[in-house]
Amino acid sequence: MGIIHFFIFSIPLLSLVSPSFAVNAGSKPHGFILPIQKDPTTLQYSTSVEMGTPPFTLDLVIDIRERFLWFECGSDYNSSSYHPVRCGTKKCIQAKGTDCITCTNHPLKTGCTNNTCGVQPFNPFAGFYVSGDVGQDTLSSVHSTTRARAPSNLHVPAFISSCVYPDKFGVQGFLLGLARGKKGVLGLANTAISLPAQLATKHNLQRKFALCLPSASKFNKLGDLFLGGGPYYLPPHDASNFLTYTPIVTNPHSTGPIFDNDPSSEYFIGVKSIKVDGKILNVNTSLLSIDKQGNGGTKLSTVIPYTKLHSSLYHPLLNAFVKKAAVMKMKRVSPVAPFGACFNSRTVGKTVTGPNVPTIELVLRGGVQWRIYGVNSMVKVNKKVQCLGFVDAGLELEGPAATSIVIGGYQMEDNLLEFDLASSKLGFSSSLLLHNATCSHFRLL
Repeated sequence: MGIIHFFIFSIPLLSLVSPSFAVNAGSKPHGFILPIQKDPTTLQYSTSVEMGTPPFTLDLVIDIRERFLWFECGSDYNSSSYHPVRCGTKKCIQAKGTDCITCTNHPLKTGCTNNTCGVQPFNPFAGFYVSGDVGQDTLSSVHSTTRARAPSNLHVPAFISSCVYPDKFGVQGFLLGLARGKKGVLGLANTAISLPAQLATKHNLQRKFALCLPSASKFNKLGDLFLGGGPYYLPPHDASNFLTYTPIVTNPHSTGPIFDNDPSSEYFIGVKSIKVDGKILNVNTSLLSIDKQGNGGTKLSTVIPYTKLHSSLYHPLLNAFVKKAAVMKMKRVSPVAPFGACFNSRTVGKTVTGPNVPTIELVLRGGVQWRIYGVNSMVKVNKKVQCLGFVDAGLELEGPAATSIVIGGYQMEDNLLEFDLASSKLGFSSSLLLHNATCSHFRLL
């Protein structure tokens, strides 16, 4: 295996409380919880963990597309428990290491060693990736909390991740585009070294995780990342009871950002049709399926704020919504980028699920429907105007494998989503507001 010193590719394109959940104090945990915070400026979702010895707090952006946890490990990260993963080893193969990298122009230290397994951490906001070292270190939660019935701290020895040494190869600004203070990305894709997979192996947990993304961006109103299975306690309910299931679809082609010969590790679902107020849209349904080249279909993303649709899907949705809105006496106003339809807020009524607007329904495999109510379809851009929160992605979406629909974070807020990796199914609740529940909880920090 040859030595690679550096490459960079360009692609067009808070510290938080960390509770966990146990059956009884001192018993084996059957799941952990990390809190999720929403950044009001970038609309990114993040959580915090501690890495290394002594513990170093990492505030990380959550990306269900990224294949592993990566972080910037600078001169302030000196962990006595860090061990690099060497080239050609079983763990390097597990991490799908592509290179054997060495350290240049810096003293050997954490994240800067020789004969080290290399991967390509991807910055989804700046659209580029670099070589990163694969290493092992202790991962833990920042604090325990009294929110869970009998909390226990998350503790994972020899956790596999990737760190990028700042300016290691003469590259600066690898954290470009990440919310202020964030030091990397927590990858939750369906891979062997994602956080849910490693927790399942090391703690004998279920290969599951669940997202409850907060709609609020106040510092003490936080959502939940459940790791290892339920129950999913969202006061006053166990929200597991609200879940409906649809298969997670495997795209047989890699969808990037690092393209290889393996199936995609992203999360696709089978959308069969789209409805607006119960009426099926007349669209090119071939776009809803994944073709032989991996194009088409629907996937989920936590780094895209608003759902993107291929133009041939977006315009029928927009037109049907606007027509129904006119019947409801909603007054249309000039659009505000990036949205295509906006309305005078004074002409929009209110319901328990947000603005009283036409309901959008995704009809999924198994005949189930993901209903998107006003709270997830309308975006308040100012006091007077709110807009339909879907975006025209043009005639092509991302990369060689162009996905037709990418469901963004806003449409997932205050919805519980369970990713069951063992059974390849997605559990979804639609809006929790229907059950007098929310993903935005007040917490004492």
